[in-house]
Amino acid sequence: MLILLLLNMAACHAKLSSDYYSKSCPKALTTIRNSINTAIARERRMAASLIRLHFHDCFVQGCDASVLLDETSSIQSEKTAIQNLNSARGFEVIKKAKSEVEKICPGVVSCADILSVAARDASVYVGGPSWSVKVGRKDSTTASRNLATADLPKFTDSVRVLIFRFERKGLSARDMVALSGSHTLGQAQCATFRGRIYNETNIDAGFATTRCRSCPSVGGEANLAPLDLVTPNSFDNNYFKNLVQKKGLLHSDQILFSGGSTDDMVLEYSKNRAKFYSDFASAMVKMGDLINPSAGQIRKICSAVN
Repeated sequence: MLILLLLNMAACHAKLSSDYYSKSCPKALTTIRNSINTAIARERRMAASLIRLHFHDCFVQGCDASVLLDETSSIQSEKTAIQNLNSARGFEVIKKAKSEVEKICPGVVSCADILSVAARDASVYVGGPSWSVKVGRKDSTTASRNLATADLPKFTDSVRVLIFRFERKGLSARDMVALSGSHTLGQAQCATFRGRIYNETNIDAGFATTRCRSCPSVGGEANLAPLDLVTPNSFDNNYFKNLVQKKGLLHSDQILFSGGSTDDMVLEYSKNRAKFYSDFASAMVKMGDLINPSAGQIRKICSAVN
């Protein structure tokens, strides 16, 4: 079964290339970039949301835009999985980018490719690394809330569980740590970090006190706090510096530097931003190669099956 799956994925990989739209829609990538840049210029936080949205797409069925599908009588939307509910965002930005591309090349560019390109463009806009995005994906006609709930990382996960989740997708522990570095841009809701700031001991006392101001012991579940207190609007390696100082906001962040197998990687990235950038870009390319062999549509609207 595994061999057949790998063969199917290999066949799909052969179709992906950085110049896939060079003839069918030569202005596709430029059009996507302009749309994404406009959105992030309006709201800097959107960069983190778009990177996360691509990640949450690829981890469920492969990079097939299934995360964009709305709930219907026949589709249980991944948007309602606990890891996405009230936290996944950027759907309107992708919708707008799709609309702009449709104006110049109707029915040619997949929503899955727009998600992939948007993640790269978001990283670059806020000072992060760039990478060559392979395109040519097709869109899924299905979604799976159950798979999203089972496969996507949770903020309560241990290092062992995180490594297991990534290894199941063909990604290494180093890939997992590098990809976690995108948290330098994100924000988290009080409900996801209350347990850490009030109950855990491997946390800087001053940092915990600061975070308690916006996250009371009772109530305020949706209150937001940046995952990186120092430079929350820039893609850099301060996320890893924070972990070394016991200033990781989420349990699943700080657990990467807590006396375990990933400590050395965190230390390396905290001292060497260039290495982090290189490994992050490499991991994003590998993640982008997670293909759904059953996907075969180019959706006209990203939130619905044609």
